[in-house]
Amino acid sequence: MSEALSLQQLTNGHYCLSGELDRDTVPAFWSRRADWLPSDKQVVLDLSSLKRVDSAGMAMLLHLQQELNDRQQILMLSNTPSQLSVLLQLSNVESLFTDESASVDGE
Repeated sequence: MSEALSLQQLTNGHYCLSGELDRDTVPAFWSRRADWLPSDKQVVLDLSSLKRVDSAGMAMLLHLQQELNDRQQILMLSNTPSQLSVLLQLSNVESLFTDESASVDGE
């Protein structure tokens, strides 16, 4: 059984996603998005506390990115787990996400 997925606000615009981002946790989490969808202009999502990510989790992040774009907001990922990086690369969608660590390094 999957560990529940939770979102915690760290500071203004910075959030931490923890637990498992997979097919078991995504539907309930996504259905409650009106309760947690940030209103910040730039949203940084720290993924360092994720224990597992599957393709459903990646799809949720893609939908979140699209929804925020529609609202004129920017989504940046931070501490992306290697499991998610591989999924994004294999799906050829890694360019859709801004990686906060890359922008900090000036790359």
